[in-house]
Amino acid sequence: MVSHLFKAPRLLAGGMLLMLITAGHASGQDVQVSNARLSLLPGEQPGAGYFQLHNTGDETAVLVGAQSEAFEDVEIHMSSEENGMAHMHAMEQVEIEAGERFEFAPKGHHLMFIGRLKTFSEGDDVEVLLEFDDAQQLSVTFDVVSPVSL
Repeated sequence: MVSHLFKAPRLLAGGMLLMLITAGHASGQDVQVSNARLSLLPGEQPGAGYFQLHNTGDETAVLVGAQSEAFEDVEIHMSSEENGMAHMHAMEQVEIEAGERFEFAPKGHHLMFIGRLKTFSEGDDVEVLLEFDDAQQLSVTFDVVSPVSL
């Protein structure tokens, strides 16, 4: 019985430490996703994922990655134009401030779906896990759409 008395303060301290570590960032549970669609080009070319995020929490949410069993890799990318030249580069994270909305859209931020492992047709669904810096994951269903529909 005495050993249980010594464990309680350690458990309480561990729980308090966990609260301190996670303070300051919204959880993936505080983020809502809408209009998730995956544009797939013919053949083996990568696809692009577009959607809106709404951070309903009180703290900044930080999207750090995504994954899908239907693709070898999923990366956060940003497209831009400079001096008439189109550029695209990978990003490590995207911050969504408390109460804000953030859009992943053509010619801007998007998820790049690389290495298709399954065959898809327009109208199919693809499950994607969005990953946040607090180790939370948010499962999102993306609708497969034609690139022409964007």
